[in-house]
Order: sequence, then structure tokens, then C-alpha cells
Amino acid sequence: MWGSNIVGFGERCYKYPDGREMDWMEIAFSPRKNYIALYVKPGFDGYKELMAGLGKCTGSKSCVNIRRLSDIHMPTLRKLVKGSVAHVRKASKAR
Repeated sequence: MWGSNIVGFGERCYKYPDGREMDWMEIAFSPRKNYIALYVKPGFDGYKELMAGLGKCTGSKSCVNIRRLSDIHMPTLRKLVKGSVAHVRKASKAR
């Protein structure tokens, strides 16, 4: 658990461009009242294409809000999660 309502998997030390470091999860989700929030790391090759093919969702760069799993293309979701985790691992050092 990361906080009171985020289920996170893996742990990495994320280093910001300014040198600041922070422990963070590799991938996470949070069940909210009206949606499931999926926390990903954007910026990897193919990210924009995966987001475009994901299906009906909202959110920002690193937070994908999903109302119903039936609205989502599951193979694309799997690729998004795998790509995000690989990107996090490449951009950070293991804890």
C-alpha cells in the first residue's frame, strides 16, 4: 500500500532531472468511487499509440482513469502496463 488507497507493485528510487530522489512504485492502481485510477510512467516508445488504442478512459499523462474494464481493450492495457514498468526500471535504480 502506498498511502491509504493506492495499491502499488514494485519499488524504485526515482531520480528527478534536478537530482532529487524519491521512492515510488513501478505501477499502481487505486479503486475510486467512480473509476479505477491506474498510475503509469509515460514517455516510453509507443506510449501515445497505446493510449490512443486503449479505449474509453480519461486522465492525465501518468494517471489513467477507467470507469469500466469493459470499455478498455485489455491486450492494449497489458502492453501499457508492461511498457510503463520497463520504462520505470530503465529510468530508476532498484531498491
